[in-house]
Formats: sequence, structure tokens, C-alpha cells
Amino acid sequence: MNKAFVREDAAEDFSEDEEDHHLAPLIRHGKNNYMTPAGYARMQAEFVDLLKRERPEVVSIVSWAAGNGDRSENGDYIYGKKRLREIDRRLRFLTKRLETAVVVDPAQQDNTDSVFFGATVTVYEDAVEAEFTYSIVGMDEAEPGLGRISWISPLASVLIKARLGDTVRLQAPGGLRELEIVAIEYKDLD
Repeated sequence: MNKAFVREDAAEDFSEDEEDHHLAPLIRHGKNNYMTPAGYARMQAEFVDLLKRERPEVVSIVSWAAGNGDRSENGDYIYGKKRLREIDRRLRFLTKRLETAVVVDPAQQDNTDSVFFGATVTVYEDAVEAEFTYSIVGMDEAEPGLGRISWISPLASVLIKARLGDTVRLQAPGGLRELEIVAIEYKDLD
């Protein structure tokens, strides 16, 4: 197709949306989007901040820049339009995630003898003679560097339903890991 018939910004929007689709955590069909209360509150706060503060500021800048004449070389206008697309895309994403969220409060868990969503689990790995602590959280809350792992991750999958003293096996890229569960705790995750 001749390039003269293709809107460049439309092609750019498609590639950005396509990129987001691959980066966003997927909710499997029939699965819930579990979140802790703290994770839900953070996501909701981001939504409100984007909608009530950042988006109006950018719209104001774009309006001002559009009134300055030639838009093709106007950096404020070009950047502002791009930032508006990013904000709107993030707002759509957050809306979908918040609509499908099932908030589960770990502090309300009755069965504290087993590992379930929201548990903070301490494991001992004999091969490296070290203890590691993981909190099982929602897909959008996962921060592996802080020990917060998604409930659909391979590690969480082997931990879920295990009990204190159980040893679970995880096939990791570095080989088979054996983890003994030494503590299970249910608490608010701030």
C-alpha cells in the first residue's frame, strides 16, 4: 500500500497497543483477577491520579500548544498528544483490571495451616542453606525483587496448598529446587 494513504499516527497507535497487549499480565479464561486490598488501592489511586490530575494537565498543555500555530514542529503539541495516548491506554488497561478484580484480604483467611493467595511464606532451601520469604499476590502486584510473586507463577503454583513442614519441588531454569516450608503467615501487605 502506498504510504500516502496510511495515517502515520494511526500505525503508531496500533503498534503501541499491540506492545501493551504482550506486556500486560494475562487473565486466563475462567480465572479470577485476584488482588490484595493494598494492591487494589494502589491501582485505584493510579487510575484517579491519571484521570483527575495528569490527563487534565496534559490536555491543557496540548490546547495551549495547538493555539500556537504550526503543529508539525511544535514539540509541546507532539509530545502532549503522544502522552495523552499513553495515559488513555493506561486508563483503559486499569479500568479492565479493576472491573475484573476480586479483592482477597489475607488477614481474613480462615485456613492458616496451608498456603493460599495472600500468604507470606518462608522457605528453606537446603542446597544454598538459606531462607527466602515470598508473598503470594495478584498478577498486577508482583514484584519479584521484593519477594512478591504472582499467584500464577511457577513458584506460587508449587507452594499453594502446601502445609508447614512440607517440602515442595520446583523445576527452575537452574535445575530442580527443593524448598521446605518453615513459616506461613497471613497479614496485610502494605
